[in-house]
Amino acid sequence: MFRRRVELHPLQKLRESLWPRIGWIRASRYVWRRVWRLTGSPHTIAVGVAAGAFTAFTPFLGFHIMMALVIAWVFRGNLIAAAFGTLVGNPLSYPPIWIATYDVGNRILGMSGRHHVNFSEVLMSHKAFDMILPVLVPMAVGSLPLGIAGALVTYFIVKTAVAAYQLRRREQLEARVLARTTAQETMGDEDDEQE
Repeated sequence: MFRRRVELHPLQKLRESLWPRIGWIRASRYVWRRVWRLTGSPHTIAVGVAAGAFTAFTPFLGFHIMMALVIAWVFRGNLIAAAFGTLVGNPLSYPPIWIATYDVGNRILGMSGRHHVNFSEVLMSHKAFDMILPVLVPMAVGSLPLGIAGALVTYFIVKTAVAAYQLRRREQLEARVLARTTAQETMGDEDDEQE
């Protein structure tokens, strides 16, 4: 039902995931509208999105959705909203997030300055894990306070937006029902007059 008519080549899929054909603004609007339309209370949806936003600050890239689902489940949030919340981390937001988490982690751990790491050498070295660990630990530590702050901000923004959307939607549905019943009553009155 929602599949493409012509399947994309793997390189096209990669390009589409890094830079959507419809543009980032339209893609983000689509995602947020999907979040607003989820069923559930504004609180549960906001908890789910906040869980996803929190995990977007962690340096564990392959595990964001799984971590977000576990956190949302523990805090009784919406699991689908948690998956959407991980989109806070995207190719545009990751570089500033990583720099901020690394700097905050260094400050918390009492380490000074940035270590100048040549990642191409590190990844090709036989001691790759030993070289990445000094970078990963400060990022993991720094992600906790920044992730909590990001989750709190996201929670209040999403809760307000979802509550407003659901209220407006409820009013629209009530207006439709009222219009439909008045139309049926007037048709019933006209039928009675004709008899």
